[in-house]
Amino acid sequence: MSAPPVSATDILVDALWQAVAHGDEYAAVDLVHRARADGIDEETLLLDVIAAVQHRVGAEWAADRLSVAQEHAATAISERVITALVHARPRSGGRPGPARGRVTVSCVDGEWHALPARLVAEVLRLRGWDVDYLGAQTPTTHLVSHLHHTGSQAVLLSGSLPTHLPAAHAAVTACQAVGVPVMAGGRAFGPDGRYARALGADRWAADARAAAAVLDEGLLPPDPATARQAVDDLPHLADQEYTFVVQSRSRLVRQTLTDLESRFPALRGYSDEQRERTAEDLAHIVGFLATALYVDDADLFTTFLTWTADVLDARGVPPHSLVVALDVLGGPLRDFPRALRLLHDGTAALATRALPPVPGPLSDI
Repeated sequence: MSAPPVSATDILVDALWQAVAHGDEYAAVDLVHRARADGIDEETLLLDVIAAVQHRVGAEWAADRLSVAQEHAATAISERVITALVHARPRSGGRPGPARGRVTVSCVDGEWHALPARLVAEVLRLRGWDVDYLGAQTPTTHLVSHLHHTGSQAVLLSGSLPTHLPAAHAAVTACQAVGVPVMAGGRAFGPDGRYARALGADRWAADARAAAAVLDEGLLPPDPATARQAVDDLPHLADQEYTFVVQSRSRLVRQTLTDLESRFPALRGYSDEQRERTAEDLAHIVGFLATALYVDDADLFTTFLTWTADVLDARGVPPHSLVVALDVLGGPLRDFPRALRLLHDGTAALATRALPPVPGPLSDI
């Protein structure tokens, strides 16, 4: 059977990937400018070319074929390519007529992955909207203050890391309290938007085109009189397990690291850098455990663990070390049934990988 034909877009994606991966900003910018001059529309370049290249950047990092520094450099080039493309627009933004309305696009507080939000903002501008793009990690108080001063008709809230879901929840309720509806988007909210619904967002969109379609339908403003607390949306938070884990995060990491040392004396010989990296990975485990407690969803925790196991595999680190860490972490959480269930589910998910035990903790992660 013959291979499927390669489209012009596929060829452009490969060419842009080569430029980005080699750190050649000028070649990357020239590619998109030439493509635009050849008749490829800007939305296609943003969503089907630049976004596709950025997705590949993440996949290559996960497979250990790009270093962290290379991944950062590639992302920075993608951002500058977007800027170069946008600055080539007419001063009207390229829209055919008057603005359709004003919206705010912002990342969740703590969220540094701003490129997806930038893509949404630029697509909406192309579709005729006036957009206030606030960029990465916007504190909720400043987001609400911005809404008071601008009269935005909606907030499009972007999040890539699930550990920022509690902050997203606070932003959703705060915006709605001042009468502004919120559309959530990004990987943090789950593949089907399940966490957006759980946190009370007015709508969810899988991508920039879907977000534009939702705005076309219209978003009704919420009633500020129905302001609510987190426990109103998530009644399971009344058990205080999430609060305990969050408030005890530093202590849990330190205690787990100490217990790992007693079980694996070789850990005592780690360099300061190795110990710091191990502590960081334990902090990620505790952070995702806390978030899974917040939304009461084991899939969030197990998906993180299996993804982490794949990343460790690519770097030659035994993923079974995660099982050891979960076992040790269960000690100080023995009085918290939901947390223990999540740890059990995580261990079971990792066991399906059928990896043999290894004599070491989260060594050299």
